[in-house]
Amino acid sequence: MPCGEDWLSHPLGIVQGFFAQNGVNPDWEKKVIEYFKEKLKENNAPKWVPSLNEVPLHYLKPNSFVKFRCMIQDMFDPEFYMGVYETVNQNTKAHVLHFGKYRDVAECGPQQELDLNSPRNTTLERQTFYCVPVPGESTWSFLNFSFNACVNANQARVSPSTSYTPSRHKRSYEDDDDMDLQPNKQKDQHAGARQAGSVGGLQWCGEPKRLETEASAGQQMNSLNFSSPFDLNFPLPGEKGPACLVKVYEDWDCFKVNDILELYGILSVDPVLSILNNDERDASALLDPMECTDTAEEQRVHSPPASLVPRIHVILAQKLQHINPLLPACLNKEESKTCESKFVSSFMSELSPIRAELLGFLTHALLGDSLAAEYLILHLISTVYTRRDVLPLGKFTVNLSGCPRNSTFTEHLYRIIQHLVPASFRLQMTIENMNHLKFIPHKDYTANRLVSGLLQLPSNTSLVIDETLLEQGQLDTSGVHNVTALSNLITWQKVDYDFSYHQMEFPCNINVFITSEGRSLLPADCQIHLQPQLIPPNMEEYMNSLLSAVLPSVLNKFRIYLTLLRFLDYSISDEITKAVEDDFVEMRKNDPQSITADDLHQLLVVARCLSLSAGQTTLSRERWLRAKQLESLRRTRLQQQKCVNGNEL
Repeated sequence: MPCGEDWLSHPLGIVQGFFAQNGVNPDWEKKVIEYFKEKLKENNAPKWVPSLNEVPLHYLKPNSFVKFRCMIQDMFDPEFYMGVYETVNQNTKAHVLHFGKYRDVAECGPQQELDLNSPRNTTLERQTFYCVPVPGESTWSFLNFSFNACVNANQARVSPSTSYTPSRHKRSYEDDDDMDLQPNKQKDQHAGARQAGSVGGLQWCGEPKRLETEASAGQQMNSLNFSSPFDLNFPLPGEKGPACLVKVYEDWDCFKVNDILELYGILSVDPVLSILNNDERDASALLDPMECTDTAEEQRVHSPPASLVPRIHVILAQKLQHINPLLPACLNKEESKTCESKFVSSFMSELSPIRAELLGFLTHALLGDSLAAEYLILHLISTVYTRRDVLPLGKFTVNLSGCPRNSTFTEHLYRIIQHLVPASFRLQMTIENMNHLKFIPHKDYTANRLVSGLLQLPSNTSLVIDETLLEQGQLDTSGVHNVTALSNLITWQKVDYDFSYHQMEFPCNINVFITSEGRSLLPADCQIHLQPQLIPPNMEEYMNSLLSAVLPSVLNKFRIYLTLLRFLDYSISDEITKAVEDDFVEMRKNDPQSITADDLHQLLVVARCLSLSAGQTTLSRERWLRAKQLESLRRTRLQQQKCVNGNEL
């Protein structure tokens, strides 16, 4: 059996060892998975695995062990491949069994030929995901992941160098031609030049013949036009990083579109795959165009150029609850209870001063408004913790009105939020953007793929909508649909994907924060009117000095605080429930118009977030009274502003 570093640089050798020991006995597959699981449990082992998010692809050895942090953007149809196949030596007539798992190309020696009629051949099924880097991932989150990796995976690289220079590389002509044409076809800066690829299914490349074992491979005609730009289908404009075709062999039913995954698997970048694609393209040119038009477009999408979309054959896959690199990956998971409890208890012991510092930091960011800072904290730790029928419970969309118009305040406030959350996006709500941007993902039946939209975001993304840029103008049909989609996202925490003949509902958990001059055009759970205590003469200089004044260690504590509190369990005792009910009845008795059932629901959400922000997992009488006080102050401020302006805010 191979040992030492071979599991990183030659994982297929490890797989071959288990296959040789066990033959066609399916136990060998379980042993492979267990082997790599145990390897990754060794001290700092995950940090030694090179990541496609950080390391340029041409620095990685083909068939090496890699990892990838990504979101499932689309799921392709399952494909068939040869799990086990037999070859015959033309000279000695010796028969040899091979495994096809974790491979795109079948291994055949110079004198070997594939025995297609062997009764020992086995056809199996695997699922293909189209995965993209996490949309809107903050720079600090990305850099922390990169730092943790320490770029220690030199042994899995083609070059023995311990560093690389992001200069011009071979195969970069695709970047020049393709990436500048549209916002979501940007050049890759996070992970360097893109390279790799394969066609789906297992193919034989020993002789001038090949075998394709995908169910549809024999029918699809590859007439790819590589000179035209290839859309990597990123949900957000300006995204960087490689997209990957991910081949999953076990438990793929556990995953769904928009899940964030951390994958460990074998990188497939055999150059022969591009040659095979070109051969198919040349062959399809001889066919009747009417017979292959649809399949050509599908083949273009499902078998993209090797220089753009690498393939990963997954050995281990983990669904991530969050992408905060400062926290354990599996909060509230049974297998990490011990580690989690130590981490949480240690952090909780210093929670109070962290909250006080964060409140002060956000108060300065909000120009001295401490009440608005309180509500911003509550918003940032809010999350949909369950659904009752169609109603998402726990969401807390905040509309910060009173933001100065024609100012850079909202832009710099978003920068502050970017420094605190792992993933975010700022939507500039202009007439042009609302009419022209694609918000809703839709199904392209010709290419048989899901075309992404701005609202295809993973859970816990912070979406900041800036209404201060909105001018007078006319929304067209597309703009009206986009506004409706935003309203549905805020109200129901769902996005209705367009499948032409019907709409499919995709639940989500997106934190929406709206900045506006007056009351927002969009629905919001809570409106807080900004009351600046100071107006800096230079907003950019003020915000930059605010960020530079915070120690990196303190900033990291803010980041841990805002992520960790989302995952704390929360409950209300029977005693407090009875007290809240009595309080509600008493308030209604004094003034029936003062509070409605909806107001009570919002008050409970504020009390929940307020309790969690103090590290308390049950509602206390003290926190309930504090929640009522905050709501009273907020409503009084709105009434005062209404009286000043003489209209509704």
